[in-house]
Amino acid sequence: MKLSEKGTSCKAFVILILSTFYFLLFTSKSFSQVTTEVDTTKIRIGEQINYKIKVEADSTALVVFPEGQTFSPLEAVEALEIDTTKKDSKFKLSRIYKLTHFDSGSYTIPRQKIIIGDKPFYTDSLRVDVGTVEVDTTKQKLYDIKPIIEVEKSSSNWWIWLLVGIVALVVIGFLLWWFVWREKPLTEEEEIALLPPYDRAKLALKKLDNSQYLIRSEVKEYYSELTMIIRKYLDEKVYERSLESTTDELINRLQLLKEGNQFSFTKDTLHNLETILKRADLVKFAKSAPDTALIEMDRATIEKEIESVKAVLPEPTEEEKLLDEQYKEAQERKKKRTKIMITAASIVLLLIATYVGFGLKFGFKYVNDTILGDESKELLEGEWVKSVYGYPPVYIETPEVLKRVQDTLSDKSKDKIVQRVFVYDEAEHLDIKIITIETENAQQEQADVERKVKQSIEKIIKDWESVNVQNIITKDDQFITPNNAEGSKTYGTADFPLQDSEETFEGEYAIFSFATKEGMIAHITLVWSKEDSYAVEISERIIKSIEMKSDEQANAEQESQN
Repeated sequence: MKLSEKGTSCKAFVILILSTFYFLLFTSKSFSQVTTEVDTTKIRIGEQINYKIKVEADSTALVVFPEGQTFSPLEAVEALEIDTTKKDSKFKLSRIYKLTHFDSGSYTIPRQKIIIGDKPFYTDSLRVDVGTVEVDTTKQKLYDIKPIIEVEKSSSNWWIWLLVGIVALVVIGFLLWWFVWREKPLTEEEEIALLPPYDRAKLALKKLDNSQYLIRSEVKEYYSELTMIIRKYLDEKVYERSLESTTDELINRLQLLKEGNQFSFTKDTLHNLETILKRADLVKFAKSAPDTALIEMDRATIEKEIESVKAVLPEPTEEEKLLDEQYKEAQERKKKRTKIMITAASIVLLLIATYVGFGLKFGFKYVNDTILGDESKELLEGEWVKSVYGYPPVYIETPEVLKRVQDTLSDKSKDKIVQRVFVYDEAEHLDIKIITIETENAQQEQADVERKVKQSIEKIIKDWESVNVQNIITKDDQFITPNNAEGSKTYGTADFPLQDSEETFEGEYAIFSFATKEGMIAHITLVWSKEDSYAVEISERIIKSIEMKSDEQANAEQESQN
């Protein structure tokens, strides 16, 4: 090989080495400036991806990260604050974007543009698989993603009312059992009344023997009790008018029964009864005073004649026994019906008293709606949901989760505008609707933003007119949310059609509108019946919960919670 050829070869080799070194250095520098990473590339519908962009740059370089919805078809839920660390003369910056998607499929996150100084850099595109979630919708409803929120412990005293109700039911049940259904021990009078007439008469004679009538010389009272015993016995077993008949009438009746062969009384029985009854009449009405021996003889005679009457009484026939059993069963049924009627009347009175008591305390309309069921009342007193909808994000609390519906933008408009619509329209006297409109991320004049807001409000009113909303009265005012976000309020009254009906109801409405300098717009529309007090309360509570937060506020709030 010639010397000149060797020189040329060495020179070419050196140039190749230097070129390779320069290429590697330049390539390493450019690729080391912007890198990306994700925590996963496979998610289920509604889950979030943490997409992290890391930048290494000089401390003097201005770094601009992506803003807004630049990750389409995935949606940016939020962007965390930029994290900055210093290493030697370099700054390391990183920012996390939380992305999600609500349809299954395979999607590509487009290349993201990061500006460092005056040069643009692009990340690599990334493919993400979104899988479906099998849900049995017959057992569990579907809800949008909700943030974790702290719930204050309810101060409701419902358990006190429940305890009072249980105690009242127990007390009333015990009283009904004690006084109505309990088998009570029989009193002495009741036990005597259940005895057969013969046993009852014998027992009455024993009680008469133990009385103090003769000791206190109360002969009149003694004879009255003595003749009452024999008269009661005859009244039940022989002649049913024995108690009210005079002595002569009773004796004549007994004589007729003897002559008619109904009862085979002896002559001595009729004579003895007549003698004692007439002597008792003399004692009671003529103040006669027989001696003690005669009184004792009359008492013994009465006992003897009770035995005589019992002896001549015919044995009851099978038919009479059956009738007696039927009578007893009828009495038992009557007693049971009486108990049932008393119990039913007590329950009815309790219900009426409870209704009146709660009506006086809470109002009769409230009680009626609780008993009969009122849709608006159930929404008001149910478990409310606090969630975030659309972009710009609308923070709001509602009785039910709003469902996302398909927007009606034309294909041409969809290229420039991203519109998200969330609604709740299942109640008869309440409608909730949120519309967020995202346009190109460019700074706009305030007048242009206000014009777009006004145009979108006019479109809402025109849409109402197209579905037969009549007599629309409109007013405008300023609206400030509880977190001091400024917006406008368009409100008034109108006649709104009822669902699946040609009838209308007189309602009130309010459209709360918010806009950003980039031209992003949010509308919260509420419609409720003026006559439905519960719907009015629901709307007031929803309005008080409306909040609009910038990305910086949302990030700061999340960090404070963490």
